[in-house]
Amino acid sequence: MKKELPHFAVGSAYGGSQEWCTELWMYIGGCAAVAACDSSIFFMLRKDRRELYPYAISDISRKDYVNFTDIMKPYLYPRQGGIDRLDIYMDGFGQFLRDRGETSISMSPWPGEKGLMETKEIVKKQINDGWLIPSLTLLHAHPSMQEYVWHWYLLTGYDEQDETFLVKAVTFGAWHWLDFSVLWDTGFERKGGLVLYNMP
Repeated sequence: MKKELPHFAVGSAYGGSQEWCTELWMYIGGCAAVAACDSSIFFMLRKDRRELYPYAISDISRKDYVNFTDIMKPYLYPRQGGIDRLDIYMDGFGQFLRDRGETSISMSPWPGEKGLMETKEIVKKQINDGWLIPSLTLLHAHPSMQEYVWHWYLLTGYDEQDETFLVKAVTFGAWHWLDFSVLWDTGFERKGGLVLYNMP
């Protein structure tokens, strides 16, 4: 079974990228803000929350996207140690939503200590219900996961085939299918996790 949520383009890119940011700290550590920006645009396009993105929706330009990261920056500004906990993301993005009058979208944490099987089920449920999933990976022992170390990105799809469960990870203006069992088992005691969006 395969399920993918429609995303959006910024020029030829698949979503936004922190590498477009002109400020050094946002370029280095703006991944959480970018995940929130992509989430806001997704909410505007797929959940009719037009108050969450102040620019043209018909053709999202890189210039407008970077300006949007500047709006998001005070809420999820890179800091020493990074935005390395789920609650920091939820507090910052939650304040952004409230400041724009959005009170129906809620967030809850799914810690990285949760078991693989139950996490697969929650990923499937969120995607099936039409919600992309912000994901935080801290340290990771597997060499193939180095691009995702100490990084926020989005999960926007899954592909379940027999014993293999793949997730569609979106980051740096591109997407990749990842083996979720490898992604979730970081090999380190301190974990990241998922943020689950929802509405009543």
